[in-house]
Amino acid sequence: MALVRWNTWREIDTLQRQLDNLFEDTRVPSGVFNRDFIKVPAAELQETDDAIHLKLELPGIDAKNLDIQVTQDAVQISGQRKSETKTEEKGNTKTEFYYGKFQRVIPLSAPIQNTNVTANYKDGILHLTLPKTEQEKNKVVKVNL
Repeated sequence: MALVRWNTWREIDTLQRQLDNLFEDTRVPSGVFNRDFIKVPAAELQETDDAIHLKLELPGIDAKNLDIQVTQDAVQISGQRKSETKTEEKGNTKTEFYYGKFQRVIPLSAPIQNTNVTANYKDGILHLTLPKTEQEKNKVVKVNL
Protein backbone atom coordinates (compact mmCIF):
# COMPACT_ATOMS: atom_id res chain seq x y z
CA MET A 1 0.00 0.00 0.00
CA ALA A 2 1.35 3.39 -1.03
CA LEU A 3 1.35 6.31 1.36
CA VAL A 4 -0.17 9.50 0.03
CA ARG A 5 0.70 12.80 1.60
CA TRP A 6 -2.38 14.68 2.81
CA ASN A 7 -2.68 18.18 1.40
CA THR A 8 -4.86 20.47 3.51
CA TRP A 9 -5.17 23.15 0.81
CA ARG A 10 -6.42 20.64 -1.74
CA GLU A 11 -9.17 19.57 0.65
CA ILE A 12 -10.21 23.19 1.26
CA ASP A 13 -10.20 23.89 -2.48
CA THR A 14 -12.39 20.82 -3.10
CA LEU A 15 -14.80 21.90 -0.37
CA GLN A 16 -14.99 25.42 -1.83
CA ARG A 17 -15.84 24.07 -5.31
CA GLN A 18 -18.52 21.79 -3.85
CA LEU A 19 -20.10 24.70 -1.96
CA ASP A 20 -20.02 26.88 -5.09
CA ASN A 21 -21.76 24.14 -7.07
CA LEU A 22 -24.33 23.62 -4.31
CA PHE A 23 -25.42 27.26 -4.31
CA GLU A 24 -25.44 27.63 -8.09
CA ASP A 25 -29.14 26.74 -8.33
CA THR A 26 -29.53 27.07 -12.10
CA ARG A 27 -26.88 24.54 -13.01
CA VAL A 28 -27.49 20.84 -13.38
CA PRO A 29 -25.03 18.03 -14.11
CA SER A 30 -24.95 16.99 -17.76
CA GLY A 31 -23.86 13.47 -16.99
CA VAL A 32 -22.99 11.19 -14.13
CA PHE A 33 -19.27 11.02 -14.84
CA ASN A 34 -18.96 14.32 -16.67
CA ARG A 35 -18.03 17.31 -14.50
CA ASP A 36 -19.32 19.84 -17.03
CA PHE A 37 -22.43 21.77 -16.11
CA ILE A 38 -25.23 23.00 -18.34
CA LYS A 39 -26.98 26.28 -17.60
CA VAL A 40 -30.77 25.90 -17.59
CA PRO A 41 -33.33 28.71 -17.56
CA ALA A 42 -34.87 29.79 -14.29
CA ALA A 43 -38.61 29.07 -14.04
CA GLU A 44 -41.59 30.37 -12.08
CA LEU A 45 -44.89 28.47 -11.80
CA GLN A 46 -48.16 29.99 -10.63
CA GLU A 47 -51.29 27.87 -10.37
CA THR A 48 -54.81 29.30 -10.44
CA ASP A 49 -58.19 27.56 -10.53
CA ASP A 50 -58.30 27.62 -14.33
CA ALA A 51 -54.69 27.42 -15.47
CA ILE A 52 -51.02 27.04 -14.70
CA HIS A 53 -48.86 30.03 -15.62
CA LEU A 54 -45.21 29.31 -16.40
CA LYS A 55 -42.54 31.99 -16.79
CA LEU A 56 -39.04 31.17 -18.03
CA GLU A 57 -36.04 33.46 -18.10
CA LEU A 58 -34.35 33.16 -21.51
CA PRO A 59 -32.30 36.34 -22.08
CA GLY A 60 -30.39 36.66 -25.32
CA ILE A 61 -32.12 33.76 -27.06
CA ASP A 62 -34.06 34.26 -30.27
CA ALA A 63 -37.55 32.75 -30.43
CA LYS A 64 -36.50 30.78 -33.52
CA ASN A 65 -33.88 28.97 -31.41
CA LEU A 66 -36.49 27.68 -28.92
CA ASP A 67 -38.39 24.39 -29.07
CA ILE A 68 -41.36 24.07 -26.70
CA GLN A 69 -43.27 20.80 -26.36
CA VAL A 70 -46.24 20.41 -24.02
CA THR A 71 -47.86 17.19 -22.84
CA GLN A 72 -50.73 16.89 -20.38
CA ASP A 73 -48.36 16.59 -17.42
CA ALA A 74 -45.09 18.32 -18.40
CA VAL A 75 -43.47 21.09 -20.43
CA GLN A 76 -40.18 20.53 -22.23
CA ILE A 77 -38.15 23.52 -23.34
CA SER A 78 -34.97 23.19 -25.34
CA GLY A 79 -32.95 25.72 -27.23
CA GLN A 80 -29.60 27.15 -27.99
CA ARG A 81 -27.80 30.39 -27.24
CA LYS A 82 -25.35 31.06 -30.01
CA SER A 83 -22.18 33.01 -29.38
CA GLU A 84 -21.51 36.20 -31.24
CA THR A 85 -18.23 35.77 -33.06
CA LYS A 86 -16.32 38.98 -33.53
CA THR A 87 -12.92 38.93 -35.17
CA GLU A 88 -12.30 42.69 -35.23
CA GLU A 89 -9.85 42.85 -32.33
CA LYS A 90 -7.29 40.37 -31.19
CA GLY A 91 -6.96 39.80 -27.50
CA ASN A 92 -8.29 37.95 -24.51
CA THR A 93 -11.99 37.54 -23.82
CA LYS A 94 -13.32 36.46 -20.45
CA THR A 95 -17.00 35.68 -20.23
CA GLU A 96 -19.51 34.38 -17.73
CA PHE A 97 -22.12 33.91 -20.44
CA TYR A 98 -23.15 30.37 -21.28
CA TYR A 99 -23.31 29.52 -24.94
CA GLY A 100 -24.67 26.25 -26.19
CA LYS A 101 -27.69 23.99 -26.00
CA PHE A 102 -29.95 23.51 -23.02
CA GLN A 103 -32.99 21.42 -22.18
CA ARG A 104 -35.39 21.49 -19.25
CA VAL A 105 -38.44 19.40 -18.43
CA ILE A 106 -40.88 20.91 -15.93
CA PRO A 107 -43.47 18.54 -14.45
CA LEU A 108 -46.92 20.02 -13.91
CA SER A 109 -49.04 19.58 -10.80
CA ALA A 110 -52.34 19.12 -12.69
CA PRO A 111 -53.37 17.77 -16.10
CA ILE A 112 -53.70 20.46 -18.74
CA GLN A 113 -55.27 20.89 -22.17
CA ASN A 114 -52.10 20.86 -24.21
CA THR A 115 -53.97 21.88 -27.38
CA ASN A 116 -54.99 25.28 -25.91
CA VAL A 117 -51.62 26.54 -24.65
CA THR A 118 -50.82 30.19 -25.32
CA ALA A 119 -47.30 31.61 -25.40
CA ASN A 120 -45.82 35.09 -25.28
CA TYR A 121 -42.10 35.85 -25.60
CA LYS A 122 -40.95 39.38 -24.84
CA ASP A 123 -37.72 40.86 -23.47
CA GLY A 124 -36.19 37.44 -22.84
CA ILE A 125 -39.12 36.19 -20.73
CA LEU A 126 -41.30 33.36 -22.02
CA HIS A 127 -44.86 33.30 -20.64
CA LEU A 128 -46.90 30.11 -21.10
CA THR A 129 -50.55 29.84 -20.07
CA LEU A 130 -51.49 26.19 -19.64
CA PRO A 131 -55.28 25.78 -19.18
CA LYS A 132 -56.36 22.95 -16.90
CA THR A 133 -58.61 20.17 -18.16
CA GLU A 134 -62.35 20.50 -17.46
CA GLN A 135 -62.37 17.52 -15.12
CA GLU A 136 -59.55 19.08 -13.08
CA LYS A 137 -61.42 22.41 -12.81
CA ASN A 138 -64.62 20.72 -11.62
CA LYS A 139 -62.90 18.34 -9.22
CA VAL A 140 -64.41 18.41 -5.74
CA VAL A 141 -62.83 16.49 -2.91
CA LYS A 142 -64.90 15.60 0.15
CA VAL A 143 -63.05 15.70 3.44
CA ASN A 144 -64.27 13.42 6.19
CA LEU A 145 -63.74 14.32 9.83
